[in-house]
Amino acid sequence: MAYWRSLLIAGSAVALISGCAPKPTEKADEPPAPRAFADVDTARIATASGGAEWLTYGGTYDEQRYSSLTGVNTENVSRLGVAWTYDLATNRGVEATPIVVDGVMYVTSAWSVVYALDAKTGEEIWTYDPDANRAVGVNACCDVVNRGVAVYGGKVFVGVIDGRLEALDAKTGARIWSTVTVDQAKPYTITGAPRVVNGKVLIGNGGAEFGVRGYLTAYDADTGKKLWRFYTVPNPKKQPDHEISDSAFESVGNVTWGDEGAWVTDGGGGTVWDSIVYDDVNDQIIFGVGNGSPWNRTFRDPSGGDNLFLSSIVAVDANTGAYKWHFQTTPGDNWDYTATQSIILADLPVGEDGAPRRVAMQAPKNGFFYVLDAATGEFLSGDAFGPMNWATGLDEAGRPIEVAAARYGKVPHQQLPGPLGAHNWQPMAFSPDTGLAYIPAQEIPQAYVEDPRFASKATGWNTGADFSSGIPPIAPPDVAKFLRSTLKGRLIAWDPVAREPRWTVEHENAWNGGVLATAGNLVFQGKLSGDFVAYNALTGEKLWSQNVKSGAAAGPGTYMIDGEQYVTITTGWGSAFALVAGYAYDETVPSTVGKVVTFKVGGNGLIADADFPAIERTPKADAFGDETLLASGAVLFSRNCMVCHGALAKSSGVLPDLRWSAITGNAEAWRGVVIDGNLSANGMVSFSDYVTPDDAEAIRAYVLAQAHANADTPDDEQ
Repeated sequence: MAYWRSLLIAGSAVALISGCAPKPTEKADEPPAPRAFADVDTARIATASGGAEWLTYGGTYDEQRYSSLTGVNTENVSRLGVAWTYDLATNRGVEATPIVVDGVMYVTSAWSVVYALDAKTGEEIWTYDPDANRAVGVNACCDVVNRGVAVYGGKVFVGVIDGRLEALDAKTGARIWSTVTVDQAKPYTITGAPRVVNGKVLIGNGGAEFGVRGYLTAYDADTGKKLWRFYTVPNPKKQPDHEISDSAFESVGNVTWGDEGAWVTDGGGGTVWDSIVYDDVNDQIIFGVGNGSPWNRTFRDPSGGDNLFLSSIVAVDANTGAYKWHFQTTPGDNWDYTATQSIILADLPVGEDGAPRRVAMQAPKNGFFYVLDAATGEFLSGDAFGPMNWATGLDEAGRPIEVAAARYGKVPHQQLPGPLGAHNWQPMAFSPDTGLAYIPAQEIPQAYVEDPRFASKATGWNTGADFSSGIPPIAPPDVAKFLRSTLKGRLIAWDPVAREPRWTVEHENAWNGGVLATAGNLVFQGKLSGDFVAYNALTGEKLWSQNVKSGAAAGPGTYMIDGEQYVTITTGWGSAFALVAGYAYDETVPSTVGKVVTFKVGGNGLIADADFPAIERTPKADAFGDETLLASGAVLFSRNCMVCHGALAKSSGVLPDLRWSAITGNAEAWRGVVIDGNLSANGMVSFSDYVTPDDAEAIRAYVLAQAHANADTPDDEQ
């Protein structure tokens, strides 16, 4: 609490000096009263220019992730150095963009832990741990991450991974209220940042990979009372929910769903897990909707409808939540092509007369860059921003012209984009100076094929696609190395008026970080390699780089204190790509500690190395099992374990690499974890609902076989 003590001491010194001074002949002007902590309201956010402070997740309500600051620019960015760092005490994924208001930084790490820091020095003011049940981690498809907080009216709002929305006192971190926003008996999670508009806290949820029904909810900022809810998938009986979304389904939604299929029992998906934008000009909330549950429409809804509002951009009235318009990016989603990626509002000369028009822009997973009229949702343009083979383009209404083979069945289709998308959650940015949108794009192909073993279920990994198909039960190092060679990443400066890239920077790998644009003619982006880079916003020329010694996937931010500009980013290797792909940002480091790393011109601080012991990369038992057992183990692993412990049983270090785990050497210990749930407190719950003891032993045989196949090969060759 040294930060608050310094304020009190300074105040006391002023009082003492005043007491000793001669009384003035005239009444002196009284100093202004200190501003309340996080004294933020809608007007303050709406008039923010992305300058001295960073008041909401995307910088401003338009969420352009653009700053008008020029203190760091093309002339001096080469002298950018570390001002301070702060350890976030986690080796899991960190995805938060820090909020900075009145000299205080509010930021989150894994498991929804909240920190308040002095934004100038990095000194800790307070920490709040919501004490989330670690067992819910198994329901988090993409790590136990959190993308940040919202501030409003002296409060800090955080969505907790177990489904709570909580309000904290901005000065002390004390909890003011806590509201459960989901049915906690179902596999819902919250990883996104709340937004606050006119006293309403907006939050969605995740879990569509496991069988839930999505929605967006508004809560009273003072009390936590629910004000309205907009469901994104119809009631399973197509009956009213007595929520504000009822009329939308009666008018446009219900007819796009059949009466049978897994959606009736498994929720249908459609979670609102990231993008939520306030359009203050039209007084509406525009939000992105996620994938179907299960992914495969053949199982989800055999009637073959468009399934509104899956994979859609939806606008509702900001006060009542009443439906206004929608645009569906991927009708009848079949591939996990969410439309939850960042939505940016801007004024662009896209009208017939070249006059500025308020638009909403998005580059979702499906690989097209969309420009819509913000007031009406009218489709203005859409173009592929990267390679794809699932569609050949868009028709006049913006509907994808699908390649027939992409509607996969029993024949696999090797597809671009894969389920991780041509652009994932990492936020893009837009600069009104250059007129360019900066997209953290990627290529991660995936073979889709129908899962012959699919059974409808309300919990558990629930896709309807078989990701073990075509992969040999025992994959030698060259298989993994080949798969990794197909991954690509790039930063694209996209011109939304000319509808083409202005420049592109190729990256060494996929899954690079979010983007920040500034009036200093700079674009900042973190990379999978751990490099945090500044580019010339007009040309893409690399101007500066600093390795932050961890994955750098979060969206950066910037702010000014005492006339000095700071650039900040949270680091911490994790999330979907790290878990599923099994690719570590640095193969020589077994794990990392997430940090806030903040820079300024002339900074000379250091970033500490992670101090973890090296992992003994040797099999812990002899291999066993015939081809039949190993093949069974490969399928069971891909269906139950791969999403957390990596394809081919190769982990990136975020979670244990099972190939080298001591428990693989003991059948009883293995069963104790997998079947009995002996490590539930650490997040590894029992899988007895999904696998039998014999299944568990087949998985152990597969993991050990993978260990022996790769034991003598360095990780950088796998």
